[in-house]
Amino acid sequence: MAAPLDLDQLQTFVMICDTGSFTRAADEVHRTQSAVSMQMRRLEERIGKSLFEKDGRSNRLTEEGERLLSYARRLLHLNRETLAAFDDRSLEGQIRIGTPDDYADRFLPEIMARFARSNPRVELTVICEPTPGLVEHIKRGNLDLALVTHNDARQSEVVRREPLLWVTSANHATHEREILPMAFGRPNCVWRRSACDVLDRMHRDYRVLFTSFSATVIAAAVLSGLALSVLPECALRPGMRVLGESDGFGLLPDCKIGIMRGHTANSEIVEALARHIAESLDNISVPSAEEAPAFDLAALSAMRGRRHKPANLMPGW
Repeated sequence: MAAPLDLDQLQTFVMICDTGSFTRAADEVHRTQSAVSMQMRRLEERIGKSLFEKDGRSNRLTEEGERLLSYARRLLHLNRETLAAFDDRSLEGQIRIGTPDDYADRFLPEIMARFARSNPRVELTVICEPTPGLVEHIKRGNLDLALVTHNDARQSEVVRREPLLWVTSANHATHEREILPMAFGRPNCVWRRSACDVLDRMHRDYRVLFTSFSATVIAAAVLSGLALSVLPECALRPGMRVLGESDGFGLLPDCKIGIMRGHTANSEIVEALARHIAESLDNISVPSAEEAPAFDLAALSAMRGRRHKPANLMPGW
């Protein structure tokens, strides 16, 4: 039977990736740099693959290193979750969280299930509203934490970045109309303003036919062929088609998803949930071809390619 992986080695490996440096990782795990290097050599021996490769004076993750990083994060999270389940001093209390419904559909099942397992004594109260409403709730002390669409005017911590995409029905040619019918959120919606700016620069005639704060309503208008809209990658649904530059639609800015913290007394629980959300969103994948067979995957892949993540670069050992 193969020997299990060493969690201390995985913790050091993840810390190297997060800090971008063997030296900084050594400080974080309270080891010498030579001890960290030895841990990584032993981990590579255990995996049977090289995890780092030279890139000039720096090191970068190999393809196998990228694969291991995802597994390592999940193993470490499960370890913390297991210990918390048997900790009589685990967090206890209530926390109020808010999120737009388009994020709720994709992210909440994973977030709530994993947080509840790790913190069975914490009661979650969840409300779904558009980001502007959630910001007001945070200011008034009605929420402890909110998952929001980030912009530079809001003091949120960005935890996920996705392409914002033009979407239409896969079964209708709505995007070929001379005057484009559009379905958007309210006038203060960041995505709506971004889409209108791009349409204006493209000199495309359009008319806003549907306005709603509900992602379900917007999706219904798109899927029925009544309108086009813009959605982040996480909100795509089967039956939608992604439109790209080859269809005559300009590139939109990225959608940034952020966390806002309220001024409440539950700081320990808030920080635990915020950390949990950041880890969960890092592990949640985008829709696959099996999950969304009607997506225009070529256009979607092109959009992803324009926004690829930079390679993990790390200074020398």
